[in-house]
Amino acid sequence: MKKLSDHVQSADWKSEKHVPVIDCPESVNKDEMFDVKVSLGKEISHPNTTEHHIRWISLYYYPEGDKYSYHVGHYEFNAHGESTEGANSGPVYTHHQVTASIKISKPGVIHAISYCNIHGLWESSKDVKVM
Repeated sequence: MKKLSDHVQSADWKSEKHVPVIDCPESVNKDEMFDVKVSLGKEISHPNTTEHHIRWISLYYYPEGDKYSYHVGHYEFNAHGESTEGANSGPVYTHHQVTASIKISKPGVIHAISYCNIHGLWESSKDVKVM
């Protein structure tokens, strides 16, 4: 039986426009807030049209040595130029980028998963140390 994880794709974000890019410090102070920025299309632009767009990004944190990960947040992008006048003629577009402020007490891994309405689920991760 196939699992959902069998359908999540990953690649190098420098050559694939669907991979979430996680920008945050590699090392942070224990229990001190820091920003985690997740975006798509840093090197290769991802379309943001009615027909082809990023619908959401979810952010998770997996502390080193723990059994489970923690869901930090889910961020939806709902405006892609839709309109009663037709596709790509609407007055508003959302951009597939989010910044979350978090604090952690132990080192671990930040995971980001994004969903493209055409190309499905994509993931990336970044290790974060605690000083």
